[in-house]
Amino acid sequence: MEAAEALTLLMSPQGRVDPYPTYERLRAHGPVVQALPGLYVVTGYPEADELLRDPRLGVLDDALRDQVWPNWRQSPAISSIARSMLRTNPPDHSRMRRLAAGAFSPRRIAGMRDVVRAQAEELLDAMAGRAADGKPVDVLADFAYPLPVGVICALLGVPAQDRPLFRRWAGDLTGVLEPEITTEELAVADAGAAELRDYFVELVVARRRAPADDLTTALVQVHDADGDRLTGAELLANLVVLLVAGFETTTNLLGNGLVVLLRHPEAAAALRADPGLAPAYVEELLRYDSPVQLTTRTSTAPVRCGGLDLPAGSTTLLLLGAANRDPRRFSDPQRFDPTRDQAHPLSFGAGPHYCLGAGLARLEAQLAFPLLLRRLPELALAGTPRHRTRLTLRGYESLPVMLGTPAEADRGTPAGALGNTP
Repeated sequence: MEAAEALTLLMSPQGRVDPYPTYERLRAHGPVVQALPGLYVVTGYPEADELLRDPRLGVLDDALRDQVWPNWRQSPAISSIARSMLRTNPPDHSRMRRLAAGAFSPRRIAGMRDVVRAQAEELLDAMAGRAADGKPVDVLADFAYPLPVGVICALLGVPAQDRPLFRRWAGDLTGVLEPEITTEELAVADAGAAELRDYFVELVVARRRAPADDLTTALVQVHDADGDRLTGAELLANLVVLLVAGFETTTNLLGNGLVVLLRHPEAAAALRADPGLAPAYVEELLRYDSPVQLTTRTSTAPVRCGGLDLPAGSTTLLLLGAANRDPRRFSDPQRFDPTRDQAHPLSFGAGPHYCLGAGLARLEAQLAFPLLLRRLPELALAGTPRHRTRLTLRGYESLPVMLGTPAEADRGTPAGALGNTP
């Protein structure tokens, strides 16, 4: 299969639901391949890692965005992403990232361990109550979404009663992160972005009236003190992105990872018996079925990688999910093996745009998986899970499970017994 044909298959609904066979078709052409004029596709781990760190490659800037979407400034979804740290290059990216980085420092995340565990325990109690009649429950809706959204909303200072609003809005908005999007899908993304923006406009007003000990207040105060450090558009865009990125990826990590564990009962049993294995399990789950499958970069100068010359102005599609299964980096990469040497997956990227919340996502997963398996030893899939037809952010539409008979809650387990702080 030619590279262009394989790329077309990857973008199709079938290819998005299960991209891994198509990754191998692309890999057969080499770790870096020119799929279309001006478009290069990377499946190799060292090549993806190198390009993510190369300062000659950046995210799409306004000038190039004008060529792709001439009216992008009128799109709430595109403009929300474009004005955030997610889609800006240094020095603007560095300036915005520094303002939020303190909330995600290793020390701050380590201090959240007991809070995250307590939230997870409460969600498991409630989920067990809903399943008391023996009927299936949706572990995404009842656990994998509310846990990370509760954590990021607490950091941002979003009231608890508002948290159920965000799943649909964020799900709609993130359609704009796909490598291809239709006019109809963009309209849906715009509606979600507008709802999120309007919500944060009101929250910003509320925090000006009544400051609190949260990240929203901190960013509002930076903007109000010096609009050059953080403009009004950047303030709203980054609040939206921090919220969405703060739970969307982790929700998918929890959902994807749980399916893998339930399909590998021996591995699940080992983690149930020894929660200290959680850090290695989470790294392998990130590698095996990454919640983020790709990212794109644009060359600002000629770059040579993987034996090919990438000219200035070319676009590179970095397939993180493929790089995580590069046989040159991982032995038997199609096999889930939590005992392998540290995986160091590229699921959270690398270089300047390495995910700001990666440590927090790891902490939540390291606590959540052992708790699920220990509290629900008879946990089982209730039918075949159905993936969303998304490629960039890979996850499930819903995840019905049977809980069986819950075990007694072990409230006395020391938090530190569930793996090392990331």
